Amino acid sequence: MNELVQSVQGFMYPDEVELQWSVLIVLYPFITGLVAGAFILASLERVFNVEEVKPTYRLALLTALAFLIVAPMPLQLHLGHPERSFEMFLTPHKTSAMAMFGFVYMWYLMVVLVVEIWLEFRRDIVMAARTTRGLLGFVYRLMTLGSMNISERALAIDDKTGWIITIIGIPSAFLLHGYVGFIFGSIKANPWWSTPLMPVVFLFSAMVSGIALVMLMYMATTWLRKRTIDMRCLDTIARYMFYTFVIDFSLEMLDLIHRIYQSDESFQSLDFMVHTRLWMSHVVLQIVIGTVVPLLMLAATQVLPLRDAVRRAIYASSGGLTLIGIFAMRWNVVIGGQLFSKSFLGYTTYKMALTTREGLLTSIVLMILPFFILWALVKLLPPWWETSGTKTAGGAHGSAV
Repeated sequence: MNELVQSVQGFMYPDEVELQWSVLIVLYPFITGLVAGAFILASLERVFNVEEVKPTYRLALLTALAFLIVAPMPLQLHLGHPERSFEMFLTPHKTSAMAMFGFVYMWYLMVVLVVEIWLEFRRDIVMAARTTRGLLGFVYRLMTLGSMNISERALAIDDKTGWIITIIGIPSAFLLHGYVGFIFGSIKANPWWSTPLMPVVFLFSAMVSGIALVMLMYMATTWLRKRTIDMRCLDTIARYMFYTFVIDFSLEMLDLIHRIYQSDESFQSLDFMVHTRLWMSHVVLQIVIGTVVPLLMLAATQVLPLRDAVRRAIYASSGGLTLIGIFAMRWNVVIGGQLFSKSFLGYTTYKMALTTREGLLTSIVLMILPFFILWALVKLLPPWWETSGTKTAGGAHGSAV
């Protein structure tokens, strides 16, 4: 307790000295943002017929599922009694934003994402169930749900139904992450969070981070499989990422300009925070390294005739920096919003432990876990279209690239 008191500057109320939301709550909006962005990228090919991004369609769906499975885990670990959280999924409670999010999460996971993946991979699953023996074969037979019909008409119905599910999934993805921004933006007592632009900024930053993740995953998996990267696909993904990033940065700057022009009683306190405790994470990491630099790099690929190798290096670097910047943005919102007192007369600090339940080691494990889940999903449902000149087991929707 003495260490906490020593970290306080000015006047803090007793319940404000120690932060209630730790790095786990930073991971929560970051991971859900990756989910929403990956699904939006997948919808470009499915709904908007952007054929160039077809090589990443299935990979984007599996990536979204892997991260969505892990998304509620930071909240579970943060709770003192995580076993009670199931009430949130089972008991309607319209006056609680978090309780309503349980329904949003279950709707997106079970009704939208899982159903679309099942319809997309159903032909593959049936073929594997017919040819695979042993325990794995039993798993594939369970995954067929008793539907072994893969006639041309049945696959056409799957494709049409999958298209409808994707149409439903687009606003669902917006709702999933926009709702996270809504939870923060609706807290009127905190001027750092209370802004109507918060849900919109969260949504566009989620799209940017998800597209960046899928782009990096596509480049990494293609290299590991010793295949040639489809530069037309990569250029298209980077272009959409650049456009979305410009909108996201413009919205953040609009929010900043509005705060500066309004200059209410909280502005001096927030300005002090940005120039002291949040200088590294907000100005250096989020704005300069995580936003301005990748934007300039992506802009260069749009106007300069660069070689393929140079463009690949730029895309990989800008994607990594973008993820760092979006994570810093989540950090500045969650942690930064708790570092000053409601009296605007005091400031505290956040010291992250290493091995506690809400410490650094736990956070690293939670960030690595989705990649292991994705590895298992890829082994079970390979998302690749091979360059064999004929259609692979991709159903009516899939084709060779």
